[in-house]
Amino acid sequence: MNMQTSRRRVVITGMGTLNPCGNTVPETWANLLAGRSGIGTIDRFDITDYACKIAGQVKGFNPDDFIDRKEQKKMDIFIQYAMAATHEAMVDAGFADREMAKADREMFGVLIGSGIGGLSTIWDEANGYRGPRRISPFFIPSLIINLASGFVSIRHGLQGPNSAVATACATGTHAIGDASRLIMHGYADRMVAGGTDSVVTQLGVGGFAAMRALSTRNEEPEQASRPFDLGRDGFVMGEGAGIVVLEEYELAKARGAKIYAEVAGYGMSGDAHHITSPSLDGDGPMRVMRATLKDAGMAPSDIGYVNAHGTSTPAGDKLECLAIKGVFGEHAKRLKVSSTKSMTGHLLGAAGGIETIFTALALHTGQIPPTINVENQDPECDLDVTANIAGTLDGDVALNNNFGFGGTNACVVLRKV
Repeated sequence: MNMQTSRRRVVITGMGTLNPCGNTVPETWANLLAGRSGIGTIDRFDITDYACKIAGQVKGFNPDDFIDRKEQKKMDIFIQYAMAATHEAMVDAGFADREMAKADREMFGVLIGSGIGGLSTIWDEANGYRGPRRISPFFIPSLIINLASGFVSIRHGLQGPNSAVATACATGTHAIGDASRLIMHGYADRMVAGGTDSVVTQLGVGGFAAMRALSTRNEEPEQASRPFDLGRDGFVMGEGAGIVVLEEYELAKARGAKIYAEVAGYGMSGDAHHITSPSLDGDGPMRVMRATLKDAGMAPSDIGYVNAHGTSTPAGDKLECLAIKGVFGEHAKRLKVSSTKSMTGHLLGAAGGIETIFTALALHTGQIPPTINVENQDPECDLDVTANIAGTLDGDVALNNNFGFGGTNACVVLRKV
């Protein structure tokens, strides 16, 4: 089968997000281009005994704006974030709630993932435990990962494929890539897809700190996430959701939809190396980028911008740069690269969702968000990382990387239409 000629084209027609840098796509994009960090001191619980005291928290979110109060009791915050971001994405795409014809609904699906799910609900229920007969009947539906897709499906009346993925920090990209393939091969015409996570909690922060994965630059929270800089000392946890509406191209064109970008290629790979650490040769990331380029029918020289996974960990950033150079060769010197995690922090399962949005916006606007806090660039990260000031995208194709614990890797190539 010739994958390039037999499959249908898929485009992004709607986008929604809330994250530490903004509660809408326009607000977030303006802050990213201005190089404004959304990271600060944690204010949700007593951080006295925590080695890491900083995170990227969503600010000013009011679930009453999106969800009936009775329904909120059934949802962990990660589901509420997905509901809010989906609302923005659906409105952006031109779909008001439940206004699709029944035939459209049956081919309109949902695929939203989460890296961890309802950790807040687990913490609250465990700490308030008073015996098996006093457990809330909403405990399980509030915390399981696929209920983000479930609640979105119910709210918008979407009766197509209804699924979820949980692949750690690669979740959002896997969700968008998997949803794209459902459309490409005719299982759906439209999909809501992306990622959501909210684990800025006692267990979440304590657990990642126990792994020594988090930055402890507590006195300078806005400068703590510093991908590609020699002073990086770990990632900064973030939270939020990034959701896109995907459509078959001809259907989107026929209804006059606004098109941000086309999902031109998608790839996956596994490191088969370690539960948390990437392989030292960058083999897994190299293979996923090559697989994505092959799926898109493109050469490395076609890519103009890479939104890097770039978490600000000492090993991860170095190995990703090694992988980019291994895949792109001499063209790596001409690539624009940036890590938006320098401003948002690392949204775990939502990272791929928001970063696919940022990659699409870079193509749509011709502007590249910077990597902030690059004061002393690591010589082993010797790429053009768009240091500190937003750049200009010269080209019509961009790539987004996301890698997760367990050695799971995801990548999408987007093309300007």
